[in-house]
Amino acid sequence: MTKKASVADTATPKRAGTDPLGANTEIGRKLKQYYDDLVSDEIPDRFASLLAQLEDARPQSKKD
Repeated sequence: MTKKASVADTATPKRAGTDPLGANTEIGRKLKQYYDDLVSDEIPDRFASLLAQLEDARPQSKKD
């Protein structure tokens, strides 16, 4: 006679040392990778030019 697996038996087994956050850890890892990719991208020349124009147009009320 064989034992049929119940839903509880087929759930992810709890092993010693497993990550308590489960899938959330993988989501966090992917988000960090996505953020790192965005941060490492170069700023387009047109955008850098616009930022420089804004910096030049800023009032120079505070001079250090």
